[in-house]
Amino acid sequence: MSHSALSEMDDYPIHQIAEVVRHVGTSDRNFYDRYYFNCHGDMRGDSAEPWLIVGLGVYPNLGVVDGFAVVRHGDEHIVVRASKALGDNRNDLTVGPLKVEVLDGLQRLRVSLAPGHGDVSFDLVFDADGPAALEPRHYQRQLERVTFDTMRFVQTGRWTGSLTVDGDDFDVQPDTWRGNRDRSWGVRPVGEAEPPGRRAAETDATSFFWIYSVMRFADYSIVVIVQELRTGERIMGDARRVWNDPTREPEWLGRVEHAVEFVSGGREPSGATLRFVKPSGESTSVRCEPKVANFIGFGTGYGLEQDWRHGMWQGDEKVEAVRNKVSELDPTMKMFCPIDHYATFTYTDGDAVVTGDGLFEFAVIGPHDQYGFAEYIDVAP
Repeated sequence: MSHSALSEMDDYPIHQIAEVVRHVGTSDRNFYDRYYFNCHGDMRGDSAEPWLIVGLGVYPNLGVVDGFAVVRHGDEHIVVRASKALGDNRNDLTVGPLKVEVLDGLQRLRVSLAPGHGDVSFDLVFDADGPAALEPRHYQRQLERVTFDTMRFVQTGRWTGSLTVDGDDFDVQPDTWRGNRDRSWGVRPVGEAEPPGRRAAETDATSFFWIYSVMRFADYSIVVIVQELRTGERIMGDARRVWNDPTREPEWLGRVEHAVEFVSGGREPSGATLRFVKPSGESTSVRCEPKVANFIGFGTGYGLEQDWRHGMWQGDEKVEAVRNKVSELDPTMKMFCPIDHYATFTYTDGDAVVTGDGLFEFAVIGPHDQYGFAEYIDVAP
């Protein structure tokens, strides 16, 4: 009788299938389970505070756990990334110098990066503003293959702790340091790239339009998700107001319509207006103003570098630091990954106008008819 597959989590009544916790209910290689966090100070003025993003993912069918921290600080783009063989204990959320701890489920988490790698270190605690909001299921089938089948929840919150970048120490206090975090799990492309086969010829397998925005206002957050094919056909589309008051149910705001303006010569957004339209015709709108871009596709595993992708086997343990100048990033490669913008938002609902800030994640990869991108490397005029 083997005990090697067991972990302390198996002592809790949480099993979903007739397997130990370490084995998930599908053999799909692309199953994943991931944490995402972002952290920023008040960057609406001339602040030199960093824009930090942290991720940690578990890939049970690939036997890998990996993570990254990426900082945009002035013209510096600094990544610390780590990967290791996945062990039995799903409570162990440590990868090299990077660690995630759940202090109080759905409320308080700690993320830390020990010093000694890439001139970045931190020890930060996230406290949620309000309840976690479960988003609609993300499902996409391309020909016969299910390429996306995921769930995700999201929260805005406050940060407390310390952050050091290039020898500069930042005292992170919850009155000015904010952000959001999410948890997602399910099936999406991970690990070594798979040949698309017939999908490459008969579907828009590599065309991807995406808006994911988490806007924090005083009493609530607004979460917007849009995924489209090149024609504008929706894979996902949702906009909800999530109240900080846990006794209030999230409110559907309506169908999302988008009008994005682009920086000339590329596909980075210079601004966007999102309208939320109810079946009655009643609508509200939000103006999005991107301020600071974190090019999370570079160095973190989202697919630009073929030698380091989320879930890719790197050996028993590997830690690397990667540094680039933002001004020297390849302009063409920028068009093939999502970009996480710190942004400000102005929400208009009738005579009421409120302002906030947060995340505006955006990508338009490949052709997209609404914005006149006919080829993969077309840029805005």
